[in-house]
Amino acid sequence: MGYYDEHQQGRYREQRGKRGGYFLTSLVGAIIGALLVVFSIPTLSKQGVLPYTINPNQNTATETNKTTQQNVIQQQVSYDVNTNITKAVEKTGDAVVGINNIQSSSFWSDNADAEEPTGTGSGVIYKRGNNKAFVVTNHHVVEGATKLEVTMADGTKIPAKLLGSDIWTDLAVLEIDADKVKKVAEFGNSDSLKMGEPVIAIGNPLGATFSGSVTQGIISGLKRTIPTDINQDGIVDWQSEVLQTDAAINPGNSGGALINMAGQVIGINSMKIAQNAVEGIGLSIPINSAKPIIDDLEKFGSVKRPYMGVDLKSVAEIPAYYQEEALKLPRDVTYGVALRQVVPNSPASQAGLQELDVIVEMDGQKINDVIDLRKHLYQKKKIGEKMTIKFYREGKQKETTLTLSAEKLQ
Repeated sequence: MGYYDEHQQGRYREQRGKRGGYFLTSLVGAIIGALLVVFSIPTLSKQGVLPYTINPNQNTATETNKTTQQNVIQQQVSYDVNTNITKAVEKTGDAVVGINNIQSSSFWSDNADAEEPTGTGSGVIYKRGNNKAFVVTNHHVVEGATKLEVTMADGTKIPAKLLGSDIWTDLAVLEIDADKVKKVAEFGNSDSLKMGEPVIAIGNPLGATFSGSVTQGIISGLKRTIPTDINQDGIVDWQSEVLQTDAAINPGNSGGALINMAGQVIGINSMKIAQNAVEGIGLSIPINSAKPIIDDLEKFGSVKRPYMGVDLKSVAEIPAYYQEEALKLPRDVTYGVALRQVVPNSPASQAGLQELDVIVEMDGQKINDVIDLRKHLYQKKKIGEKMTIKFYREGKQKETTLTLSAEKLQ
């Protein structure tokens, strides 16, 4: 049988209370011990007591190092780009000169023998030899000049002689004394240019006020064609093939250099579309197109182009009535080039071509207008070569072959 003992029950309760106190005390002790261990590990690690090293900020330091390295890389890239630009300018800058177009004073001047500057432009020294240096510029920069003067990068003025000028390509070559010439520009390869490639324009906008100005941009367009009215009669005579850039080109920059990041001349700045609604469209003659023209102007004083000996008119510019009555063209032939005149003893005359003949094809290529004819003649043919021509006479198509000679332009 059992019994009830009050003191015995109290003893059990007291024992259970003591066990709970022991657990709480142990837990607090364990936490304090763990904290002591955590805080003491770095000290023990630094003193070499532990067999390994602890770096509590390792991740933070790594991220900081990465950020620092990125900043250094970014700063280095910016520095390299600027260095490339300055090196390119240093290489070619002194080879870009100013050109003064000096003409006789007007009839109304008090001194009929006086001369005065009438325009300024830029030029590029591209060659030196036999105490002479050669400068390429634009035809319109030197047009009408009675005297030409070149201004070097240091301000020295040197008399210049015009060797030759070409209105069709807007190029001219001058000769100067080489004693003051310190730099000669290097020609690059304009055929290898890419859209978006950075370029630099060097020239003298607004004359001596801003001589040696440098502007930076990119190649905005390749093989742009610009209609050109050579004789200012309102009819397009030629399509100039140019490079487009957004590098600032202003009056006075004409004839200056467009260079790549290697400091090589890849274009001769020629024109700028000046309209209120248009900004950042500068045009430059590709150097690969300019080279043969420059060579001819330097050696011969003119460009040696194939010559036919005819006066031309696009059929599209002739009223329909005369197309039928005078040219006697079939109704479905509304293109081609009519011959208004054939020079006696010229290649065209010797090939049997006559006035009012209408050329519609050259060497198998359709000829739509005068521009097509000139492009085929000047860009694809050489002096002395033969050319097959299809033409209409009195409503019938005929064919002939002529041998090109070297004479004046068509």
